[in-house]
Amino acid sequence: MFKVVIPARFASSRLPGKPLLDIGGKPMVIQVASQAAKSQAGEVVIATDHEPVMQVASQYGILSVMTRADHPSGTDRIAEVVQNMGWPDETIVVNVQGDEPLIDPVLINEVAQALAKDTQAVMATACHPFHDAVAFENPNIVKVVLNAKGQALYFSRAQIPYPRDAEYRTDLTAYRHIGIYAYRVSFLKQYASLPATTLEKVESLEQLRVLYHGYQIAVTITAHAPASGVDTAEDLAAVREIFTSSVHSL
Repeated sequence: MFKVVIPARFASSRLPGKPLLDIGGKPMVIQVASQAAKSQAGEVVIATDHEPVMQVASQYGILSVMTRADHPSGTDRIAEVVQNMGWPDETIVVNVQGDEPLIDPVLINEVAQALAKDTQAVMATACHPFHDAVAFENPNIVKVVLNAKGQALYFSRAQIPYPRDAEYRTDLTAYRHIGIYAYRVSFLKQYASLPATTLEKVESLEQLRVLYHGYQIAVTITAHAPASGVDTAEDLAAVREIFTSSVHSL
């Protein structure tokens, strides 16, 4: 049995107050928590830095924890939650982003199971194959390459593996990284003390800190790629339309 923690930072440069924006008649963070509750998680917790988010969570009967406002990443926020909750070291915690109200519960289960199966790994994440050459070339889309054990060798915004010779360009299998993570509590307690690295800063990918310091990250290849998250006003309009369409189709 694993836990889900949903980091819900209130401030957002592109969408202020993002966790509380209405989607389908409920605040976005509540829609995320509802999806997470459909997974096999034994507990779902919202981690926020804003009292109104806690109040909304309480209204919907969802456990929430107040965290500091100065965390540099969602992982650091989850590490504070782990300390506050006193969960045992062997507990698996899945980080479900607070701006993904369409997250598939099956994907949450898959990431937790990938970490449970790989005793060498301290973290797990997910990927799925690229089917679009334009997306593979897009630096805003993160790629991952795997070793024979299904663990991450490297993450990058660049094209990896890069098909130098034309003969490999048509049959190359490349993987798009999906930003969902599972952690062991014992590792979360160590994470904050790991120094940030140049690789992490250059690529703007915090998971590279984990690889740089010699830890393993298990990667599940999934068919359950998440639908669009909400980063911009355009994303918000698109997700609202999906929810409206779903209600009308019932």
